[in-house]
Amino acid sequence: MDYKFSDGLKSLNPSVIREILKYAAGTSVISLAAGNPSPEAFPTEAVARISERLLRERPIDALQYSITEGYTPLRQQLREYMAAKHNVGADGDEIIITAGAQQVMSLLTKAMCNAGDTVICDDPAFVGALNAFRSLGVKLCGVPMQADGMDMDALETALKAHPNTKFIYTIPNFQNPTGITASLDKRRRMLALAKQYGVLILEDNPYGDLRFEGENVPAIKSMDDGEVVVYAGSFSKVLAPGLRVGYAIGPKAVLQKMTVAKQGEDVHTNIWAQMICDEFMRGDFEAHLQTLRDLYRVKAKKLMSLIDEHLVPYGVTYHPIQGGLFVWCDLPAGADMPAFCTRAVKERQVAVVPGSAFLADETAACRSIRLNHSTPTMEDMETAVARLGELAREMFA
Repeated sequence: MDYKFSDGLKSLNPSVIREILKYAAGTSVISLAAGNPSPEAFPTEAVARISERLLRERPIDALQYSITEGYTPLRQQLREYMAAKHNVGADGDEIIITAGAQQVMSLLTKAMCNAGDTVICDDPAFVGALNAFRSLGVKLCGVPMQADGMDMDALETALKAHPNTKFIYTIPNFQNPTGITASLDKRRRMLALAKQYGVLILEDNPYGDLRFEGENVPAIKSMDDGEVVVYAGSFSKVLAPGLRVGYAIGPKAVLQKMTVAKQGEDVHTNIWAQMICDEFMRGDFEAHLQTLRDLYRVKAKKLMSLIDEHLVPYGVTYHPIQGGLFVWCDLPAGADMPAFCTRAVKERQVAVVPGSAFLADETAACRSIRLNHSTPTMEDMETAVARLGELAREMFA
């Protein structure tokens, strides 16, 4: 049968990262490609205790249908927590709970965009968000990243060139994939440009609580008056991604339309998982976050020291990080990045992600790769980067 797929999906390719992980699963391949939390980061005993108590004391609440906006106690707690810790949430803002932060991208696009409208994004950017935008028929305009965030002059040029832009998508803290954190000046300028050109900002912040060095930079949303910024948060990197609990904080009118879109997608996010998140936050949530920071400080510094030892001597450069899960490496000028990635997994049994997977234009030239420090053990990390160093010597020396 000749299947006629939708325009949004017929040209959409599977996630490169997911395909790499499938190839590596059940083999001797060491993966530096994932973005998963460390196995040591999961508070499994606490989640088990909470689950047992909820299913013993409140089983119907946990298993029955609920409202689309999300579990009310969790929404209220997040509202108070985000206001107190991050100064996020104006009087005109609303909050909804989503199935992971990635659903925020889908819902906002459905609420704001028609086919052919433009979304401006970091370039490179999180591939899951890019595919969510592409699947709904929007056009992507990538704006290059600089050492301190998106190029603001290029952003203004893009806004002038694309008057049908509906929102700007950015990850300001420890950006996926580059690990870059946007400066306060650039955050302020992005907000000013968004107001000037009448577009929204989608501020995606899954990694902000994982800063293990340096000073926090205020969220863009904290400088908003409740009209411009939709803030996307998640429990995936700070509790457990399998729970699939994220949230959006933004202008009430926008979130009301996102709620209608969510009703057509999944009715509501898993209530049992929302109740776990709510109960977990009522414990010593800050102590848990500090445990994660301490863990990732050690692992990130280990990965960067291994890159210094095994890859830098052969012309590979990278962006040092102060938080998050990823290190972005640039291969030497003239390097064949796809060949390096292919040979790494096939000949050296090490999986890395080609940088082209994160580009708004996947056909554009790229010589970067993304490495992850959270998933592998320290021993596997040592073995993997040493193998990459051998390959780099062979290809670039």
